[in-house]
Amino acid sequence: MNFTTDIVIGLEIHIELDTKSKLFCGCSTQSEEPNTATCEVCLGMPGSKPVLNKKAVDYALKLCLALGCRVAPELVFSRKSYFYPDLSKNYQITQYEMPLGLGGKLDNVGITRVHIEEDPASLVHPASITTSKFVLIDYNRSGHPLCEIVTEPEINSPEDAREFMKKLITLLKYLGIFHPNGIIKADANVSVKESGYTRVEIKNISGFKEIERALKYEVDRQKSEVKDGKKIRQETRGWDAETGITYLLRVKETEDDYGYIIDPDLIVTDINEEWVKQTQKSLPELPAGRIKRYTSLGLAAEDAEVITADYSLAMMFDKVAKNSDPVLASKWIRKELVKVANQNNKEIDELPITDIHLIELFQMLKNNEITDKVGQQILKKLAKEPFSPREYATKEGLIGVAESTDVIKFVEEAIKENPKVVEDYKKGNDKAINFLVGAVMKKTKGKAKPDELLEMIKNKI
Repeated sequence: MNFTTDIVIGLEIHIELDTKSKLFCGCSTQSEEPNTATCEVCLGMPGSKPVLNKKAVDYALKLCLALGCRVAPELVFSRKSYFYPDLSKNYQITQYEMPLGLGGKLDNVGITRVHIEEDPASLVHPASITTSKFVLIDYNRSGHPLCEIVTEPEINSPEDAREFMKKLITLLKYLGIFHPNGIIKADANVSVKESGYTRVEIKNISGFKEIERALKYEVDRQKSEVKDGKKIRQETRGWDAETGITYLLRVKETEDDYGYIIDPDLIVTDINEEWVKQTQKSLPELPAGRIKRYTSLGLAAEDAEVITADYSLAMMFDKVAKNSDPVLASKWIRKELVKVANQNNKEIDELPITDIHLIELFQMLKNNEITDKVGQQILKKLAKEPFSPREYATKEGLIGVAESTDVIKFVEEAIKENPKVVEDYKKGNDKAINFLVGAVMKKTKGKAKPDELLEMIKNKI
C-alpha cells in the first residue's frame, strides 16, 4: 500500500458485548469480587468443553450489519496460542481464518474485519506498569465476550482516531450491545512518513481520550528518533497512562507466530440467510437514518448531526420533540442543555432534568410567556434540582412581558440614572446603549425583550 500522508494509523478495537454470561460458559459477567466468577471452562481445565453463547453472536451480527460488512456463511473459531499470565489455558479462542464480518465502513474509514473472541483475565498492577515488580490476576474477566473491529490504515491523526472512536461508541449505544460497565480497549498501529512507514503497535489503550494521548506521544517519539538518526523498528509497545509514555514490550511478532489452529471443541455454526434477515429487521434506527428524520422535521443539518452524535442528547430530543416545536427544541437542547451539562461537569443523562421539564419550559418560550434570558435562568437552576418551570416562573413573577407603561418608566429611570452613558451614546459610542438595555432588563427581571428595549431607549434619548 502506498501512503501519501505524514501519519498512518490503523486501529484494532475490542468492545465487550452486553451479555449476562460469558462467551463459552455460564459464569456471570457481572461479578465484582476478584476470582469469584470462574469455572473449569473459562479457566481451561482439562476435559472442559466450551459451549457458544448465541446472544453474543446475535450482538456481533448486529454490529457487522450496522457497519455494512459482508457476513460470513459460517462461524468458525480458532485457537491463538501464546503464553501470558492472563491466559490460563495458554491459548485464546478467537476467529482468524474466517471472521464474522468483512469490509464495511464507518466515518469514511474502511473496516477490514469484525470477529468474536474471548477476553483474557485482568492484570492488576499495584504501581506504575513500568516500575511494578509484580502483578495481580483476576480471572473473572476471562471468557467475557468481545468483538474486535479492525480498521484499514486510513486514519491520519491522533485527533481523527479519537473522533472515530467517539462515533463507534455512539453506534454501539444505538445498537444496545455494548456492556454499560465495559471498557473499550484498542491496539493502535502507527507509522510516520519520516521512518518509511515502519509500523509500531501500541497495545491495550483504554478509552478514546487515552488513544489520542498515546498516539500523539508515539508520533512525536518516532519523528524525534528519526531526526536523531535512529532507525524505527517494527515492534510492540505498551502505554503507561500515568507517566504518559509508550514503552517497549517486544519486537513485533507476526500472525504466524501464534500458531492458529481450528478449535476442535467448537463445531462450525451455519449463519443462514434467515438469521441475517431477522437480525437486519431488528436493527434500531441508526445515526444516518436519524439525521434524515430530524432534517425532515425542519432541523438544520448541523443541528441534526450534533444531536445525533450524542446518544443521550438524541434520546432526550426524541422525547421532547413529540410535544414541542422540534426546531425550537433542537436549538435549546443542542446549545443550552449541553452548556449547563458542561458547566456542571455532567453528562446529559446525569442531570436531574427530564423531558417533562423541557416540554414545559419550551411551551412557555414558544408562547412568548418568558424571554430567552429567563429560559436560560430556569434551565441553569434545573440542572441543580428538579422543579416545575411554570410554577417557578409564576412564583418569581417571571411570566409575561412587562406592560409597556412599566417598561417606559424603567427606561426613563435608566436614562436618568446613567447620564454619562447617555452622553457617550450621543457622542457616537453606539455600544454604550447596551449598558442601558442591561439596566432596564435588570429592572424588569429579564421579562422585557432586548430588541424592543433598544428601540425604546433610542427614541427616548
